[in-house]
Amino acid sequence: MEKERNQNTEDNFSKKNDNTDADVQPETKSSEEKLEKSPEEKIMDLEDKVARTLAEMENQRRRFEKEKEEAFEYGGFNFAREALNLIDNLERSKLTLENDETLKNSDVLKKMLDHLKIINQDLISIFAKNNVKSIECLNKKLDPNFHQAMIEIEDDQKEPGTIIQEIQKGFTIKNRLLRPSLVGVSKKTVNKEQKTHENEENTKEK
Repeated sequence: MEKERNQNTEDNFSKKNDNTDADVQPETKSSEEKLEKSPEEKIMDLEDKVARTLAEMENQRRRFEKEKEEAFEYGGFNFAREALNLIDNLERSKLTLENDETLKNSDVLKKMLDHLKIINQDLISIFAKNNVKSIECLNKKLDPNFHQAMIEIEDDQKEPGTIIQEIQKGFTIKNRLLRPSLVGVSKKTVNKEQKTHENEENTKEK
C-alpha cells in the first residue's frame, strides 16, 4: 500500500511539472515573436543605414577636396610672407646707399644701385610666377582691404583719402591678402586761421 501511495505522489508531481513547462513555453515564444521585426522593417532599417553612410562619405570627400585645394593654393602662404623681407631689405639698402654722402655721384654707387635693381626685379618676377603680386596703390582711393593708412598729408590737388605715398609695398597671393600696403593719404590743407581757431577751442574744452 505504501508503495502505491509513493508511486501516486511521484506521478502527481511529474504531472504538475509537465503542466508548468507547458504554461511557460507559449509565453516565451509569444514575447520573442513580438520583438522580432518584419522583413519589410529590416529592409527599411538597412536602407536608412546605407543612406546615412553614403551621406557621411560624401561630406568627408568634400572636406578633403577643399582642404587639398587650399593646401595646394595657399600652402606657401607663410613662406611667401617671410620672403617679402628680402624685398624690404633691398629697399633699405638702396636708401642707405643713396643717403651716403661719401658715395654720392660716384660710379661705385651707380653700379651698386644697378645690381640691387636687378636683384629686386628678379625677386618680383619669381613671386609673380608663384601668384604673389604687388598691390598698386599710388593715386588710388584708400581701400581698408588692401591698404593701411599710416599718415595724412595735406594736399589740395588730390581728393581726400587718395594715396599719395607708399611707405611699404603690399602683396597678395592669388585672391588673398599677404600683407597690406602701408601708405600716406591726402587731406585738405588747414589754413593758419582755422588751426588757430581749433587750438583755441581745444584749450577752452580743457
